[in-house]
Amino acid sequence: MGLSSLFHVKAILQPSVMPGFGLTLGFVVTALSLVVLLPLAALMLKAFSIGPNAFWHIATDARVLAALRLSFGAAFIAALINAVFGLLVAWVLVRYDFPGKRVVDAVVDLPFALPTAVAGIALSAIYAPNGAIGSIAALFGLKVAYTPLGVVLALIFIGLPFVVRTVQPVLQEVESDIEEASALLGVSRLRTIFQIILPNIYPALLTGTALAFARGVGEYGSVIFIAGNIPMVSEIAPLLIVIKLEEFDYAGATVIATVMLLIAFVILFFINVLQSWQRKRFGNG
Repeated sequence: MGLSSLFHVKAILQPSVMPGFGLTLGFVVTALSLVVLLPLAALMLKAFSIGPNAFWHIATDARVLAALRLSFGAAFIAALINAVFGLLVAWVLVRYDFPGKRVVDAVVDLPFALPTAVAGIALSAIYAPNGAIGSIAALFGLKVAYTPLGVVLALIFIGLPFVVRTVQPVLQEVESDIEEASALLGVSRLRTIFQIILPNIYPALLTGTALAFARGVGEYGSVIFIAGNIPMVSEIAPLLIVIKLEEFDYAGATVIATVMLLIAFVILFFINVLQSWQRKRFGNG
């Protein structure tokens, strides 16, 4: 056995500087099981206990499909918009100093602190046909509130901070000297953005977009006021679950919740795989 092999074995057998791995791992697994895994497992068992035929019948109902399509579609569109505008907001907050910067920085966090019901009432009041912005939009034949467009606006509002706060610290670590050196070498601004800046912040941007999407899929309070809750038009899946529960249709509610869970898990798993691949790609150069 060579000297390098001996050092390798010693590094493996050497205990961590901070002891207690077994205890902490057991605590994490126990807490994760009690808080996340067991409730989700109970949900899925309840949903599949009605039988595959009944499950499929509920999951493929036209009203359920329309609600799922709106929830995931609006969340996806809002997440993409937040990816663009969240990056711009983070860029301005990191790269520029201007009067009122602290105020703008604090306003970004408002959707975190503001109750979702308050946000929904405010958005519906502004974008309703008789609201400040909705009345102007009505002059051009555009209806915002009580339509899928209103749902997207509400999800943009609650999802923007996730992108900004995820990208902002990464941008702070990217030195502005790199951009200045790129400009001195004659590289265009567009190439600097896509070949120098974005590769450094892409994993963080993808993470923030995924968080905004996940929040949008399950959002309820800020959406129901501006959506109008019209079946087959502006009814979101979380609201349909609540309606099923109020009707004591627990099987229907659990089936819809399980379908949302499975779809969200597949999408987030794909995003995590893509993020891991991007990190390895940029990390290896």
